[in-house]
Amino acid sequence: MAQCEGRGSASRTTMVVLVTMVWLMVQSIGPVDGAVYTVGDSNGWSFGSNTWTKGKRFKAGDTLVFNYDSTIHNVVVVNKGGYNGCTASAGAKVYNSGKDRLKLSKGVNFFICSIAGHCQSGMNIAVTAA
Repeated sequence: MAQCEGRGSASRTTMVVLVTMVWLMVQSIGPVDGAVYTVGDSNGWSFGSNTWTKGKRFKAGDTLVFNYDSTIHNVVVVNKGGYNGCTASAGAKVYNSGKDRLKLSKGVNFFICSIAGHCQSGMNIAVTAA
């Protein structure tokens, strides 16, 4: 009988250790889904969007929602040079659904509208994600 109780105690101890380890792993991962931000808030992705990021803190995994009229705008993921020069390099990822949802990567993420003159008129954002 004492031998059976010993095995039960070991099983309970093992279970407690496993549950504790799983709980610690879940706590270290943090939330699975990041925050969701609508670029330009109620104005959407439009002229003057380049000031929208001020005062906001972003994290890698957060989602940016770009709402816009797809017949006159787009969203292009660019590098720093493309952002500064308002140019999209060959092979740049272009989104044109009018309701694009893009996840942020850690570091600085650059987006422009590549329609002539739009980036120069403020349809460009640089988003730093921690």
